[in-house]
Amino acid sequence: MRDFLENGNIRHSVNFPDVILPRGESVRLGIANRNVPNMVGQITVALAEANLNIIDLLNKSRGDYAYTLIDLESPVPAETLERIRAIEGVLSARVT
Repeated sequence: MRDFLENGNIRHSVNFPDVILPRGESVRLGIANRNVPNMVGQITVALAEANLNIIDLLNKSRGDYAYTLIDLESPVPAETLERIRAIEGVLSARVT
């Protein structure tokens, strides 16, 4: 639980796959979403339009659900986080 709260990593979940991305000095964004086409595309477009550079990205799915960890060079503006949360199919998005 602590690794999830501090780093966004998921281990041994019933609904989500194991998603473990080693943590660097970057800003980390964790996104839980429905496993549907173009989800990662919509998320990365929102980040690109906010001029945020992706350092690392890991996306895995299990059945109907997926989880994405994204490491960024700079902080995520509140408006960008809200835009990602508003994407149809996004269940939650948080910066760790």
